[in-house]
Amino acid sequence: MKKIKEATGSLGFSSEYWEVNYADPEEMDNIVNAKEHAAYIKSIFALEAVDISSVIDLGFGLGILFEEVLKTFIPYRAHGIEPSKHAYDLVAKRDIRPAPSTKLVMENIDLVSWANTPMKREKIFDLGLCTSVLQYLSDEELRIVIPALASRVRYLYLSVPTDLELKRQIEEVEFKDEYAIHRTREKYLKFIRPHFTFISSRLLESKIHFDQDTSSFTDLLFRF
Repeated sequence: MKKIKEATGSLGFSSEYWEVNYADPEEMDNIVNAKEHAAYIKSIFALEAVDISSVIDLGFGLGILFEEVLKTFIPYRAHGIEPSKHAYDLVAKRDIRPAPSTKLVMENIDLVSWANTPMKREKIFDLGLCTSVLQYLSDEELRIVIPALASRVRYLYLSVPTDLELKRQIEEVEFKDEYAIHRTREKYLKFIRPHFTFISSRLLESKIHFDQDTSSFTDLLFRF
């Protein structure tokens, strides 16, 4: 495999990283099945009669999932951040705003800087997307980012590969992400559980905004 140069982890990756690691995007989770992910998110909230009027994508990459979620929910307010200039520029060239009524803001900024930037209370988002991002952050960066996420989003759609999944990628599809940090499921849970409640597959609820008495997700068996 061609070695990627100039990759900078949480601060984003060079164009070479994207050209090599995303050479076959049609085979990648959250890209090939972006419509299914968006439909899944929509159905969960519809079942509990939860309105999603604002969405933020916290590292939108090529913007495929972000665009599908925007088309599915048609939020009045949307925000996207992406640290990699190459990926950001590709998405910025496209018109991903789903309707004239949607106020869309996109920033070429990394997640740690975003978390460290003061934000007004009215900037809280109903839904945050964070897919395949946390594996590029150090433990210290996770301690900054995860509390900020819990403060700024009510619900978080999260996916991150554990050490076992990264190992399977190498063994089964011969793909090695040189910049992904290998962490166990247990270690990720230690970072996440003080700030979020797991309420469904990939879907987390902020402990700052909800508890079991105020949550719309009242099936207590599935709250952990």
